[in-house]
Amino acid sequence: MDTHNITAIFNKGMSFTSHIDGHKVVTDSNSEGISDGPSPKRLMLASLAGCTGIDVVSILDKMKVTFNNLSIEVSAELTEDHPRIYKNVQVIYKIKIDKADQEKMEKAVKLSEDKYCGVNAMFRSFAKVESTIVYL
Repeated sequence: MDTHNITAIFNKGMSFTSHIDGHKVVTDSNSEGISDGPSPKRLMLASLAGCTGIDVVSILDKMKVTFNNLSIEVSAELTEDHPRIYKNVQVIYKIKIDKADQEKMEKAVKLSEDKYCGVNAMFRSFAKVESTIVYL
């Protein structure tokens, strides 16, 4: 069984530094007008973008598809009641790719969503996740 471990150390205010596999990530609440780093919830969105992005690039590479300008935008709506969690999540893939390869891009996104991206699977356990592909 694979287990992930991190350590978060209090800095000041509401800021923490998390130590993750030799990397440091600073989080902050941004509630006091001071921001030493992104909020933990926004990092969840970054994790979703990174997870699906890694999948899509890996799949496209295996399909020998050439692409440029890949970006992934993630936006999410929070519930009104506490604890405020994400309820609607929108993932927008923007990519420059040959028209002949657009079907392969759609397959790569679908495989990421349905099979490979564990972060997406976690999000789907508590939120509605929808995706769109914008061809540049």
